[in-house]
Amino acid sequence: MTPQEAAVMVCAAIAVYAAIRVALEPDTLRKLPFLNVLSFAITGVIALVLPHPLGIVAAAAYFVGSTLESNAIASTYAGGLDRRE
Repeated sequence: MTPQEAAVMVCAAIAVYAAIRVALEPDTLRKLPFLNVLSFAITGVIALVLPHPLGIVAAAAYFVGSTLESNAIASTYAGGLDRRE
């Protein structure tokens, strides 16, 4: 097994664990950190599996999109913008 294959397997195991926790966790606020970890793990797998330079671009695009999504979800649960002016 090459080091790259080992890294992919570690990222995949982390992604599976995070996906199970997201699916089974009843509290929505406790799901958010696992959703974020899942996004990081998927980004790592994309970057490791696609050896082409465009693979890095795809991983970066997925990472940026998932980070924006996580921030939007967290902002919504935190109360969003204060509009009591």
